Parts: sequence; structure tokens; C-alpha cells
Amino acid sequence: MEPEQIIDIAAGREPAELVLRNGHIVNVVSNEILQADVAIAGESIVGIGEYEGAEIVDLGGQYICPGFIDGHVHIESSMLSVFEFAKVVVAHGTTAVVADPHEIANVLGAEGIRFILSSSKYCPIHVYMMLSSCVPASQFESSGGELSAIDLLPLFSDEWVLGLAEVMNYPGVVNRVEEVVDKLKVAYGRVIDGHAPGLSGKDLNAYVASGVQSDHECSTAEEAREKLRLGMYIMIREGGAARNLDALLPLVTPETVDRFIFVTDDKDVTDLLAEGQIDHMVRRAIAQGIPPIFAIKMAGFTAARYFGLRGVGAVAPGYKASLVVLEDLKDCRVSRVYHMGKLVAADGQYVESDAPSPHKPIVRSTVNIHWLKPEHLAIDVGSEADTVSAHIIEAREGSIVTGRGIEEMPVVGGRISADPARDIAKLAVIERHQASGNVGLGFVRGFGLQGGAIASSVAHDSHNLVVAGTNDADMFTAAVHIVRIRGGFCVVKDGKVLADVPLPIAGLMSNEPAEVLSRQLQAVNDAARKLQCKLRRPFMALSFLSLSVIGSLKLTDQGLVDVDRFERIDLIAS
Repeated sequence: MEPEQIIDIAAGREPAELVLRNGHIVNVVSNEILQADVAIAGESIVGIGEYEGAEIVDLGGQYICPGFIDGHVHIESSMLSVFEFAKVVVAHGTTAVVADPHEIANVLGAEGIRFILSSSKYCPIHVYMMLSSCVPASQFESSGGELSAIDLLPLFSDEWVLGLAEVMNYPGVVNRVEEVVDKLKVAYGRVIDGHAPGLSGKDLNAYVASGVQSDHECSTAEEAREKLRLGMYIMIREGGAARNLDALLPLVTPETVDRFIFVTDDKDVTDLLAEGQIDHMVRRAIAQGIPPIFAIKMAGFTAARYFGLRGVGAVAPGYKASLVVLEDLKDCRVSRVYHMGKLVAADGQYVESDAPSPHKPIVRSTVNIHWLKPEHLAIDVGSEADTVSAHIIEAREGSIVTGRGIEEMPVVGGRISADPARDIAKLAVIERHQASGNVGLGFVRGFGLQGGAIASSVAHDSHNLVVAGTNDADMFTAAVHIVRIRGGFCVVKDGKVLADVPLPIAGLMSNEPAEVLSRQLQAVNDAARKLQCKLRRPFMALSFLSLSVIGSLKLTDQGLVDVDRFERIDLIAS
């Protein structure tokens, strides 16, 4: 639309294309609620006041808010394709996300980032991108991709790329590790996100001085306060595994609200369908006494300012007509959602449009396992003693941090095995990118398995194949089945597959609609319970047992990692 026509519509000389009438505007700029029409022409808001239009929608006193923005999310963690993810979250009022494709980049490298960018075309939301800074996440894991500064440099030319994603290697920043500093250099002048749990004092000063501007890992108000005082934006996270909203909300005041951003980080399809996304955080914040305008502000406006998104995040002339209409502010029930001037969701459902069909790029198969035999899962200790002391990983419900212990394990025929009676399952991590033949073996307590095995190709951060079980035969069957379905989850008992969830997109994401995927996940969790598994979400717990950058004891394809000391250790304790 030509500027002259926009001016005439804004001045009231011509009718608007769409007028939202009789609504209460949540003005995050002036921090007040106003009753007025919103006039829309093309993709933009052109006027606030009294207007006539070709289409008039009477909102009956409902609240008009800027569309929500998730300031930091890994779309792959939903296990949905990009378009299916967009359909789910837009129904909850999210019209833009800032994605870190860290998971798929660890599988496919730069190809994975380009896949997400390409998949985002014609989505009912805007998908902005931050380039993954830690691929691989550590030297203790074998990933499918590797991204150096020179690999990232050409990707910055894409208009949807905003900056450098969470810099998890904060020791590398503080200690001026060359490859880490090189990535900061190529991102100079752009937004750089942080990831520095517990970092404090002069080391934190060095981290911020390097160019890092935000953090989403604060778990206490004291930690967030120190980072806030050093000028960082604080991303309040309420995801599937880590939830910090309750701890950080007390820091939100009229003086500080402009420095807080709502993010989900990791949230799977089950939680998205059951709870919602950013709208869930708005509801929770308002219920805890945060003024509704402040909650709406943190749900989009502050993210837009932080990322430098012009014309996004407010209800005002010249801003994009990406809006969410709420029935009320207390319960944050989404009534209608508009994106770029078009209705994209109503009454909690995505509205099909006449826009071009979503682009469906092809991604190669990514589950490449060296020829595997059951004996590759055996733990030979070569000991003539009756028992040996072995390190045990202790899984915890709802936590990505594991405990650790040492147990005396019986030696039978020179081997040690799982001990279901003591809730000790065998754990195997099998390299699945280069068919190297690497197999890390160990033990885990906390699942409660009394038989069978469970397996997953989702295993943060390098996403190798991880299997937990009570016997080698079922573990072998589970691993082979994951290869057959090109990645995903499965449950095996007595050589039979009880349930599975195919995730053929990089071994991380499904081709199915959200409702179908959710039913598959319910079935595989139910099957795990038939093995007496006592964890509510066993596959989420399984996926973090190889995350070698967050404590305390983890297993990768290269063996046991003492995360606290950041070194590999032997399974057998000395």
C-alpha cells in the first residue's frame, strides 16, 4: 500500500480495510488501557481512535494487545515441524518467536539452520533466528555438526537472523578461548544472548563486557539482580524442564519491567497443548500480582526492543498489525489473533488461510549407526573380584541436573549388569551421526524399570542414541528400532516394541499434526509405565542424561563425564 493511501486512511479520509471496534487497547508504551478503535490497512495499524472500515469487528469490550513474542525458544524441543509449531502457538497469541536452532544444528550443522529458516516461510507467525554459538556443546560429545565463526559468518546476511544465540561456553569467554572469542567478533554489533548459570563477580563483568546482553539461566532473584545491575536483559523462563517465573517475578517493578522478557526455551507439544505458551506466563504473572500491562509488556514489547525489531510489539500507528485479542486480562483467554493484518486464529484454533502452502524442505536421514551387536552393550570389567564399585548417575524428576553415587555391582562372568531390584538400569549412548562405533556405557538410578528398555534419539545436546534398560537384548532391540524409524522414541519388552514415536526430521521432530504427536507421546509414556517406570516423563529425563555441560554426572558416546570437574572419568570407581 502506497504511503499516500495510508495517510488518507489514518486521517479518516478513506475507510480502513479492517476496524477492530469497541475494544480496550493495552498500551504498553504509555502503560495504560484505552478504549478506541484500531484501524488496519494491509499489514499495518494505521490509526487509533474512531474509524470506519470495509470490515468492522465488534470486540464487545475485549482487550487488544500486541502479539506475544517468545524471546528464546528451541522449536525442535516441541518435536513439531516448524509449521505445526506455528499453528499451535499462534492459537495462544504468539505471533513471533526468536528461535535458537541449537538442537538441529548439533545434528546437521549449518544445514540444520538453513532447514529451519526455509521451513519458516509462509508460517502464520514470524520466526526470527539467533545463530547457535556452541556446536558441539562440549568436547566430550560427538555431534553431527560443527559451527566455527567462519561457518556462521555468511548466515548473518539473512534478514531473519538477528544475532548470536546463547553463549553457553562462558568459561571460554572469560578465559579468552580463541574459537569462542572469534564468534563474538563475527557477531559484533548484533544482539548476543547469554547462558551463564551462577556466573558472578568479575567473571560476570568480563562476560558482559565481551558483548553478551541477556541471560535466561537465572534461577534465583539474587542471581538475576546482579546481572540486571550490570545492564543485562533478564529472560524469565517457564519451559518444560526449567521453570523460573516464581523465583524472578519479585524483581519486576515499574523501574525494572523494561529489562525483563518472557521465554519458554524448551517446551514439548504436550505442554504447549495443555498449558499454552507465552499466554501461560502472562496468566501466571497476573495471578501473582504483576499488573496486567507489565505482564503484557514482558510478553512482547521488551523482546522487540531488545532484539531491535522495528514496528513490532505495540498497538500504535505504523506498527505491524500482529495483535492478540483477549476475552479478559485476568485469565488471558485468547479470543482472536491477527498476524500482519490477517485473522490467523479464533477461539483457540488456527484459522486456515489462502496463503501459499508451507514450504517443506527435504532433510536427509540422520540416524547413522555403525553395525551394532548385542555384545557391544556388555560391560566387561576384567575383574576376578565378586564385586566392583561403579559410578551411578541419579536421574531426578523435573530436573536436568543429575545426582551421583557409587554402588557395589556384582561381577558375573567378568561383566556387570543392570540391577532392577536396586533400581539400577544400564545406560548406553550410541553415536548416531558419523557411524563411528562409539558406545558409552554406564548405569542410572531413578527410572524404576523392572524390565525391558526405552530408547531415544533426542539426547541433549549432541542428540546421539540413548538407551536405558534392564537387559542387553531389549536394549539392542530398542536401538535397532530407532534406526528403522529414522529417529524417535520407543519402548521394548521381551523383544517386542510396545510403542514408538517416529521423529524422522533430524531424529528430533515429527511430520504429524500436534494432536497426533501428543497421542503418540501419551502412548509411549504409558508403555514405559508398564515397565514400572516411575518418572512422569521418562523420555525427557532420558534426553538430558548425556548433557555434558550441566551437572553433575552424565554419559556421552565417549564415556562418563564428571561435569563438576569437566573431565572424563572411568565407570569403575577407584
